[in-house]
This record gives sequence, structure tokens and C-alpha cells, in this order.
Amino acid sequence: MIVDREMNQGSAMAEQKLSYEDVKASRAKSLGAGVHQADPDKVSRETTLSEIDALGLNANLAELESIGYTTVKAAISPDLVTRAREAIVRAMERKTGAAVDIENESGEVFNGISLAHYLLFEDEVFEDIALAPEPLALINYLLGRSSKLSSMTCHFKGPGGACLPLHSDNGNGIPAPFSMTSQVANVNYALTPYSEEAGALGMVPGSHRLCRQPRTDEIMLGGDHGNPNAVAMDLEPGDAVVWHGNTWHGSFERTVPGIRMNLATYFARHYVVTQERFGEYVPPEFIERHANNPLMLRLLGQEQGYGWDASGPDWAKFAKAPRGQFD
Repeated sequence: MIVDREMNQGSAMAEQKLSYEDVKASRAKSLGAGVHQADPDKVSRETTLSEIDALGLNANLAELESIGYTTVKAAISPDLVTRAREAIVRAMERKTGAAVDIENESGEVFNGISLAHYLLFEDEVFEDIALAPEPLALINYLLGRSSKLSSMTCHFKGPGGACLPLHSDNGNGIPAPFSMTSQVANVNYALTPYSEEAGALGMVPGSHRLCRQPRTDEIMLGGDHGNPNAVAMDLEPGDAVVWHGNTWHGSFERTVPGIRMNLATYFARHYVVTQERFGEYVPPEFIERHANNPLMLRLLGQEQGYGWDASGPDWAKFAKAPRGQFD
């Protein structure tokens, strides 16, 4: 029986670097096992489905498959919501030099969407949210147990501006037709109440099966020219929407005072280039905090074998490379 890699492989940073000869010997031993060797992808699929069942997410999984997204209610605690909101306000005030008034912003200072990016290293609260078990179980289903964090940002939305047009997260040149095997996936945490007038996230049910970006006549939200199939996501702080990378989504214009805040936690398959540079640089104190947490190190791309320098590949990472859709 193959045991889940994240429980037993230990710190990725502390492992001894294998030689190519070591890897060849290990592979020969595995091949010698023949039909008696468990299928790693099958084991990973069964592990993920067991986790989803144990967390009570089977209905969410069915919804994710059928319409391309699902809402996990109270995915993070009120304490995490409050701490995340406070950390984002500090980041925005430092970035802009302007005071933030979450309840009463008129659009004069923060008009439409401002982006607070690279949040993971802003405060330890974001580390806790990255590991929230229910959304992460669904991400493991969509992207495999080798997936990694691509970015963690806040779409900090004041009144006015315009809607964020509908789009699929399959960016960076991914051509249509898109694969039905999700290449990227998103977890969008509401940190303030969501409604259409408050600038809510908008989703198009079933759009993941179209396997393409929306046309220009399909991208608008709200008003006379809005996509009639789009649904405004009414959410409470702490709720999370998880969606397949193909699914069309955007956000409505905010038409009431105040700030709408989210935490967009964007994930990618093992081989996809990340939006933020987690695999290239992680603060030493962060690595030290998570030295015994292989799950966090995996999410930060510390198991990615590509990107070697003159010293050559780290073959230990290739030995752990995923072997299928769910691995």
C-alpha cells in the first residue's frame, strides 16, 4: 500500500539530494514489482474522495462537477475573516497612503477595483487560510495532490468603476478548446458581505463545459447588456466559492458605499507557471515555520523539479512527480 506522500515524506528542504543513478535503481525496483505495484493516481483519487466524504463535501463535489463551481459555507472562522480583513487594510493603506473606511467609502478614494497582491507573506493569517481543509480538499480533486499555490490576492472594491468582465482563469496563453481536466482553480473567500449591489462575484453555471473564453458579447455583468446566464453570489463573510479553471466568472459593479473585500486564493497544477514567485523565493522564517509541514512546502512549489541551475536537477523531486490527474 502506498501511503499519502504529504504525511510521510518529511521536509522537502531537508532531504538528501539523490543522484540520477539512485533514481534509476529505484525505478528498476518499482518496475520489478510489476502488477503488484499500486497505481499512484488511483491511490491519490481514493484518498481525495475519502477526504471529501469525511468533510461532508459530497454535495459540493456534485455541484462542482455539474455547474463548475460550489459554495462552501463558513469555510473559515470569523476570527480568520477579521484578521485577514485587518491585514489587507494595513497593506492597502501602506500601498496607497490613504486611510481605508470599509463601511463608508464613497468611491472618491477607492473607485472600483484595486488589487492587493502577494498577500501570503503579509501576515500569518494567510498561511492558515491557505491550508483551510474543506476548500483544499476540493482543490486536490480538481488539480491533483501535487498542485501548488499560484497567487493570493484581494480584489479591493469600492463604489463605481465598472464590472470585472466575465472570463475563465485559463490565462497565460492556454489555447481553446480548454481541457475538461482543470489546469487551474480558484477559491474566493468573502471577507465582507456579498450581494449584487455590493459588487458580488458573478458566476455562469455550466460554462466550464464550453471549454473557451467568453466572446465580447458574453462578458458583461449587470445592466442592459449583462450576460443573462450570470448569477450573483450572495455570500456571508467566511463563505468560499471554489471553481473549475474553465468556469466563467467576474464581479458586479459596487453601487453602495463601502468596500467589498475578498481573498482570491488561486491554485495551479504542478507543471503550470504560477502568477506569484513562491517557487523562487520564500522568506527563510516562513520555511522555518513550516519545516515539518510538507503540505505547505508543496503548495509553495518546493517539490517542483524544473528550474535547475548549473548544479543540475534535484532527482529526488522528479522521483515524487505526479503520475496522473489526481496524483
